[in-house]
Amino acid sequence: MAERPYVVLSVAASIDGYIDDTSPDRLMLSNADDFDRVDQVRAESDAILIGGTTLRRDNPRLLVKSPERRAARIAAGKPEYPLKVTLTGSGDLSRELKFWHYGGGKVVYTTDTAAPKLRETLDGLADVVSTGPAVDFGALLDDLAERGVRQLMVEGGGTIHTQFLAQGLADEVHLAVAPLLVGRPAAPRFLGAADFPGGPTHRLTLLGTRTIGDVVLLRYAPGPRTGTGETRA
Repeated sequence: MAERPYVVLSVAASIDGYIDDTSPDRLMLSNADDFDRVDQVRAESDAILIGGTTLRRDNPRLLVKSPERRAARIAAGKPEYPLKVTLTGSGDLSRELKFWHYGGGKVVYTTDTAAPKLRETLDGLADVVSTGPAVDFGALLDDLAERGVRQLMVEGGGTIHTQFLAQGLADEVHLAVAPLLVGRPAAPRFLGAADFPGGPTHRLTLLGTRTIGDVVLLRYAPGPRTGTGETRA
């Protein structure tokens, strides 16, 4: 079996830990230079993952925007765009979402129950892979490894980041802290409640810090990967 991808969790959050507010419009936490950094990490990755809830809410294209970076990928023998990945337990993903109509290959991980509906909805647009009665993150990584994915960039949302960390499946966290205070209890947060490996006293390893305008990038290694569990996403 191929080695599982190196998993990088990428997120921008306010000082008080929120990744958005409660308004209809997306809250811009990063600045232009940090968005460019994210584009670089996308270009360095073989696949980019976003959860179904975030896909429905934000309707992103999820592309490498820089023509120079796309050209460098092609020169290195890679596809112009990384593989785009999403997961859903409900199977409620519209065919009209921008995600399906831009970039290169797409794959959706889902459940046995939702897979038939998704295959019908997304016929010709994406591979649909069932991981069993629930979305199994370990099986997802194993399948991506077989597809040649060596680095997976995970861009959220909070439930997805929580599961990768709680199941011990993340290798690195890129946390861009924006100088904002959201203060809305109903707004989505970077992480939810979970039993994280090592408990509340476990200290992640700081790999580096970087100031990007008014944003501070923190890079952490959570620790050795241990989990192979599954969850309902």
